[in-house]
Amino acid sequence: MNLYTLHSKKISSVKEKPFKLEKEIQNLFELNLEELMGLQLVKSEFSIKNKRIDTLAYDPQSKAFIIIEYKRNKNISVVDQGFTYLSLMLENKADFIVEYNETLKTNLKRSEVDWSQTRVVFVSTSFTENQKTATNFKDIAIELWEIKRYENNLISVNQIKKSKAAESIKPITSSNAKLESVTKEIKVYTEEDHLANKSDEVIELYEAFKEAILNLTDDIEVEPKKLYIAFKKDKNISDIVILKKGLKLFINLQLGQLEDPKGIMRDVSSTGHWGNGDYETIIKNTNDLEYMMSLIKQVIN
Repeated sequence: MNLYTLHSKKISSVKEKPFKLEKEIQNLFELNLEELMGLQLVKSEFSIKNKRIDTLAYDPQSKAFIIIEYKRNKNISVVDQGFTYLSLMLENKADFIVEYNETLKTNLKRSEVDWSQTRVVFVSTSFTENQKTATNFKDIAIELWEIKRYENNLISVNQIKKSKAAESIKPITSSNAKLESVTKEIKVYTEEDHLANKSDEVIELYEAFKEAILNLTDDIEVEPKKLYIAFKKDKNISDIVILKKGLKLFINLQLGQLEDPKGIMRDVSSTGHWGNGDYETIIKNTNDLEYMMSLIKQVIN
């Protein structure tokens, strides 16, 4: 990606200013974890069973621990190392909870953690095509994030997405007992998981709202979670839960921030709910689709 600055209708290139040390990348991420990834920092340089984890983080949305490793070496096998860390966590769950509680002075219970949503994130200035291909499975709990630094204090951060045609990794891991045990416990959810056994009418309704949300602005991403499907642009803007006879849609604004003249959205600020934000509604048809988009757009503007 080439970056340019614009001065009086003339552009000039912005040169990359490479990181000299892996530690620089780590410090930048740890100081900005919430902004970059929506995560909570638990511990830097967390040691367990003779292994050192660069950054231990926690995802409050999925209620899961996230391991982050920073790499400048392009020759590592991110899959082998990723599965090693996933296995390490699943075999030592209590140690991670103790670290969370002692560091953050809280009382997280083991039953409150969704271990199936655990994942490993590798951060590097670049990844090889082999590394990208090796992680291009729809159900692998390993993510690749590229970061670059440029002149004028510019930083670009980009998550490498799986291709739409990505296959399952389970046939590959079935021949290795340790890898298979990890893939059995950890689940990477897809839209297909949420739409399984749903009627054609509900699937068509979801596709209509999905298309409308994606058309609101560029760079909205679809990110299936365990309980809902998230639509994100830097942060969650809306979440959809697939029901048997319709959809439950959430808008990610706090109570009092949404202008809803028709009063379609319900206040769920004081009740337990799966999605993000304080507003939800049940959808059974597309009659109010355009109006719903005007509400969701308030999160983006």
